[in-house]
Amino acid sequence: MKHAIPDEDWPTPEEAARSRLFSPLALTPTCTLSSRTWVPAMVPWRATDAGEVTADNVAWYGRFAAGEPGVVVVEATGIRDVPSGPLLRIGHERYLDGLKRIADVIHERSGGRTRAFIQLIDFLAIRRRPEPARFFERFLAVTPEHRRALARRDGRDWEAAPETEVRARLAALDEAQRADILGARELEALRMGHRERVTDTHLPHIAELPKVLPQLFADACARAERAGFDGVELHYAHAYTMASFLSRLNTRGDGYGGGLPGRVRLPLEVLRACRAALRPSTVLGCRMLCDEAIPGGSDVDDACTIAVELGHAGMDFISLSRGGKFEDARQPRIGEAAYPYTGPSGHACMPTIRVDGDGPLGRNLPLARRVRDALRTAGLATPTVAAGGIVGFRLAERALQEGACDLVASARQSLADPDWWLKVRTGRGAEVRRCKLTNYCEALDQRHRRVTCQLWDRLPGDDVPRDDGRRLLPPPWNR
Repeated sequence: MKHAIPDEDWPTPEEAARSRLFSPLALTPTCTLSSRTWVPAMVPWRATDAGEVTADNVAWYGRFAAGEPGVVVVEATGIRDVPSGPLLRIGHERYLDGLKRIADVIHERSGGRTRAFIQLIDFLAIRRRPEPARFFERFLAVTPEHRRALARRDGRDWEAAPETEVRARLAALDEAQRADILGARELEALRMGHRERVTDTHLPHIAELPKVLPQLFADACARAERAGFDGVELHYAHAYTMASFLSRLNTRGDGYGGGLPGRVRLPLEVLRACRAALRPSTVLGCRMLCDEAIPGGSDVDDACTIAVELGHAGMDFISLSRGGKFEDARQPRIGEAAYPYTGPSGHACMPTIRVDGDGPLGRNLPLARRVRDALRTAGLATPTVAAGGIVGFRLAERALQEGACDLVASARQSLADPDWWLKVRTGRGAEVRRCKLTNYCEALDQRHRRVTCQLWDRLPGDDVPRDDGRRLLPPPWNR
């Protein structure tokens, strides 16, 4: 099914001024937002391979700030000082000067109307899908069980055979035969690429995550504060470490998994460590899932309980998302890594015009309302942020008026037109370049290419998007 993006009845300046969307919100006693508009974290792939800020990073965030949203959240920024490609990092003091340039440009380009937050993330190792021959030659750990399984199949004694012969025999099997001999994780490593999980507690560095992560996050928070950010958003969502601790799929037996008290234990410990590392005036919130949207995963009932726990522990805001998991990701091409937004849970996270049912607009708002209602029932005033297919004023305003959320986040529409908040507020909504909700931008992210929007990434006379690493951002991005 293909849904049309409906025409929008844009407000006059007077109506916008009276709206809830453009009213201020006291996020904390010391941080009042100029409006309830929010540009959530997006990964533009513009940092250096060493995770350092570039001029393109600064231009990117300055351009969003020029639209004067209430908040701009800087992309998922790694808390460890480890190689992670052209993603921003904050795991060492050497990153602070560059990050300060981003915080400063957000404040400057918005005339002080926009608060600068930064999203902090931890992630576990994932490898590219290997060539089968290479997998059997180098990556598979040959075990006695493999030898016994081959013996049962071939009627030959493989117990004393040289390992090179065992590897060669395994590589010669067809797909069905491999499925009979390899374990589930080995098959996954062959078909999808090896991926670490928080439940791999046989690995010392995974077992020790609860010991090391609170301090790593706290140190990153302190650096973010020194770089001039107004707030920090802890990444507790999607396919990454902290979300995996919260997931129903977390079966760790060390007190950090199993039932909800165990699964929420580390996120609470990280929160407490971060709060202790920050001044009281620095905002500390998180992004979490209102539904994992995978078989056996956490649902909105889990999310309600988790949000209440986090709210009672002092989280200043909770930004809600959905899905985006590795468990149902599409099989990558050989040489590429699995991408957590390619399966059904990814489509739930970023609904497109081809989504089934009622279409993409505001698709996640009912779940966000459930979470907000749970917070209010628990006596908590914790502000919530909702996102997902919000590309117009009327839907955003209705979400606020009906109590689905306290703030409205829009990533893809802000990418399509970073001025859209300002245009709507000043009665120029008819000039807004509407997002087509085709996920053109997401497809670039999937290939780790510089993220752009199909509405502005072509220069005059070009037939194809430029992506040579030297793209000059066309108007309005080069203002």
